[in-house]
Order: sequence, then structure tokens, then C-alpha cells
Amino acid sequence: MTPVHPESPGGTATPAGVASFVQPARSAEQAADALRVRIQTEDFDLGEELRALRSLPSGDLNPAIGAVASFVGLVRDINEGDAVAVLELEHYPGMTEKTIEAILDQASSRWPLQAIRVIHRVGRLHPTDQIVWVGAASAHREAALQACAFVMDFLKTQAPFWKKEATPQGPRWVEARASDDAAAERWKPSSAS
Repeated sequence: MTPVHPESPGGTATPAGVASFVQPARSAEQAADALRVRIQTEDFDLGEELRALRSLPSGDLNPAIGAVASFVGLVRDINEGDAVAVLELEHYPGMTEKTIEAILDQASSRWPLQAIRVIHRVGRLHPTDQIVWVGAASAHREAALQACAFVMDFLKTQAPFWKKEATPQGPRWVEARASDDAAAERWKPSSAS
């Protein structure tokens, strides 16, 4: 289920302490993991990100990687039949990163990955701007492709982001889609009969 923004229809008040969230001290391993998830306002360079995904900590390319799958989400100029001039993205600092890290941990436990990363932008974006990038690297293509799709499906349904579109009719919050929930359902284990 997609989180509901406090100002959207059916929204609730933001939990106390959101603005004062402080991350605890991180170990060297946790600091390296922090490179896996970035939430930022600025754009990103796909070439640089793909090279970083394929690189060892030394900067050399990882020779164990035989496949890289990548997904880039872009702002469209039309949604639900209406023109979109601006898309504003908000997130829950600290909680968003933790949620995405958990999604990446799940992907890493399901597929033999060499590396996996997510960049998600927030702030004011315009049509054709990049919103999100997911990159997965593995020895073989199927693991990379599946992990990339898995992460995107759960980003859409689990990560606390809120989207507001500026349309000719005025601003509107983007509601969760049943199709996104259905896409995430395909990854859940089937129950034994």
C-alpha cells in the first residue's frame, strides 16, 4: 500500500519528530551501504552511475559482473488525460532511505547480486526530467533483470514518497494505483495448498 500524504484526501497528520530525525552513527560497512540509496534534488548522470555500479571499491571494474539491468523513470507531460507542468515529490527523510535499504536487502537475498543501487529525486521536476534510477548487477542477466523489476515494484508501493502534479485544473495528489499493488503481488511467495 502506498503511503498517504497528510494533505491528500484521507491523509493523516505527519508523525512527530519527522523534521528532527537523526541517523545513528554508522559503521564502515553501513557507510558503504549508504552508497546504495540516494535521495536528492539534483539530476544524475546515467553513465557515471552505471560505472559506479560496476566498480569495486578500488575503482576498478568488477570482473565478476556479467550483466547490468537499469531502469530510469521520467516525468511525463500527461497523466490521467491531463497536462502536467510540474511534478513535486516529497519524502519522509530517514524513513524513506530505511525502507529502500530494506527493499534492496530483500532483492539481494533473493538473487545473487554483485551490486544494487537506487537514486530517487525529490523536489520540483518537469516533464522529461529523470525521477528514479535502479541499477542491479550480477553474473547473469536474469538475476539483474528480476532484481531491478522487483525493486521498482516495491518502490512504487512501499517507499514513503508523495507526488503532487500541477495541472491546468490545479494541483492534485497522485493516488496509488491498483496496478502497482498487483505488480508487487507477483513477488510474494504463493501459499501452499
